[in-house]
Amino acid sequence: MKKHRNIVILTVLIASVALLMSGCSVLDSTDPAFAFSYGIDDNGTWKGINALKKVDLCEYIGIPVPADIHNVPDDIVQEEIDGIMENYASDVLVTGRAVEDGDTVNIDYIGRIDGIEFDGGNTQEQGTDVTIGVTSYIDDFLEQLIGHMPGETFDIEVTFPENYQEASLSGKDAVFETTINHILETRMPEVTDEFINDIVSQYYGWTTVEEMTAEITNSIRNSAIEQFIQEYLLENSTIKDLPKILVEYQEYSMLQWYRDYANYYQMDFTEFIQTYAGVSTAQELIDSNADATEMTARMYLIIEAIAEDAGITASEDEVNEYFSGLMGSEDLEQFRTLYGLPHMKMVTIQKGVLDYILEGVILE
Repeated sequence: MKKHRNIVILTVLIASVALLMSGCSVLDSTDPAFAFSYGIDDNGTWKGINALKKVDLCEYIGIPVPADIHNVPDDIVQEEIDGIMENYASDVLVTGRAVEDGDTVNIDYIGRIDGIEFDGGNTQEQGTDVTIGVTSYIDDFLEQLIGHMPGETFDIEVTFPENYQEASLSGKDAVFETTINHILETRMPEVTDEFINDIVSQYYGWTTVEEMTAEITNSIRNSAIEQFIQEYLLENSTIKDLPKILVEYQEYSMLQWYRDYANYYQMDFTEFIQTYAGVSTAQELIDSNADATEMTARMYLIIEAIAEDAGITASEDEVNEYFSGLMGSEDLEQFRTLYGLPHMKMVTIQKGVLDYILEGVILE
């Protein structure tokens, strides 16, 4: 499967699909109040709503896209490539050089105060990985590793803080007999056509470095242009009347999204939103996302108005073609069961509108 980027109008769909693909079934939802085709008619449009009467559309054909939006810097592309290559990195145990600042080092130690070993200060020769400048140790313990070689055993002298959690050690001077076992280095694979074709292609489908670079560049460019178009449409179109159903739909779908993830992590809904959203009730969650909810609802209305204006519709065959390509499978029964054909038609129309606008943009 190749990486895919989408603007906000497809966010709920893609998030739910991701749950399905990761093994979590949103089909098992215990809340029957929300359905993805809620408020949507058989044509994939909002029931009883004439979007063109509720929106003064801006000129959406020939949208000028500034150069700083669609020109992709090489360093941004390289960051994406490096991020992908990190998935294929390997750890190497190094013993032939001295420890440097920032290294991840495997060490053993025995801590003593006044020559007497204290509880909790011995690694029992099991080894522990620490990263200098990252891992939190007392005083300058880790910095004293710098310059020493793997295989060395030496003393590290530190002083416990006055407010240390173990009161018996607070303010005490300690000596840790320390052995450096090895340095742990992460080695990135060499980015070659052979590596891309033999390894990376299994997930991304690329066969050469050139193909990978080109597709990543296009993906970043298209994502930036899509985001710009979305913001352009929102800023330059005027919503005269935002139907309540569109806002409610976003609220319900957001709540369902959180319920699905709570189920996925086998957590109570209230516990989940307290932990990950910092709110205590569903209403607080709705209120804290009110601006984003309204923005998405406005985007839905604008997209539908453009579809009406341009005569963009979606047949069942077009729905099947789009979703089969998106999911990499022609078996769409689970998606029909979850989303309903009306919702799937709406998403297909939204993608059709986006593609229609993209075809006419003017790259400055």
